Amino acid sequence: MRTRPLVGVTADRTMMGPHASHVAGEKYIGAAVDGAGALAFVLPALGERQAASDILEAVDGLLFTGSYSNVEPHRYGGPASEAGTLHDPARDATTLPLMRAAIEAGVPVLAICRGFQEMNVVFGGTLHQQVHNVARYDDHRENKDDPLDTQYGPAHALKLVEGGLLQRLAGGAREARVNSLHGQGIERLGAGLVAEAFAPDGLIEAVSVANAHSFALGVQWHPEWKYADDALSTAIFHAFGEACRNHMLARIPRGAGHDVAHAPRAAHA
Repeated sequence: MRTRPLVGVTADRTMMGPHASHVAGEKYIGAAVDGAGALAFVLPALGERQAASDILEAVDGLLFTGSYSNVEPHRYGGPASEAGTLHDPARDATTLPLMRAAIEAGVPVLAICRGFQEMNVVFGGTLHQQVHNVARYDDHRENKDDPLDTQYGPAHALKLVEGGLLQRLAGGAREARVNSLHGQGIERLGAGLVAEAFAPDGLIEAVSVANAHSFALGVQWHPEWKYADDALSTAIFHAFGEACRNHMLARIPRGAGHDVAHAPRAAHA
């Protein structure tokens, strides 16, 4: 019998030469396996060709990844993107209905960066397409010429909402420090979402789903990057993994769960 929860990691549809391919970064996969203690697989962006209901029957949790592409603005009633903006309509057609179905079904969800923006769109929210061009906000983009450790290094403080899920994961701390590698951000918060954290300029940096049946958290930054070196990142993946494991156990017929009693758990600092 399987001892680890099965987590689907969303993929982008991209071209490799003349071939359409489905790709997810290893940093997300590794954090799911080692940080959440999961058995991970890459979920292709095939839209309706794979029904959300069938996917949810197969998985114990879903990790919605970051991406270089942006959600198509017609999905949230936004103006047309500037020329040259990268979109991934196959991913939109997969992740948006799947996230809604997963949350309604009580399947644990962790949404990162683009996934965070997808969560807001799923709940009827809107996005700033270029946060750096909105007068009241800072530039939240990374310098792509910097080494990766600099790009993913702590960039700004994070104010945690008192009594929220994220503050509980942070052990009651009021602030944390996070990286910042995004051009888009939340404009109007989706109905049914609760703000969990803010950047110093007031931009929403984390959300949870009010009255969710299971773990449902979205974060704008990248906790998957060297997650084990950061206490909050470690706690996020540990909590996600525990929720996935509980979902797995709840689906096992009574009397058949003996083999998972000593299942491996997420590694944590």
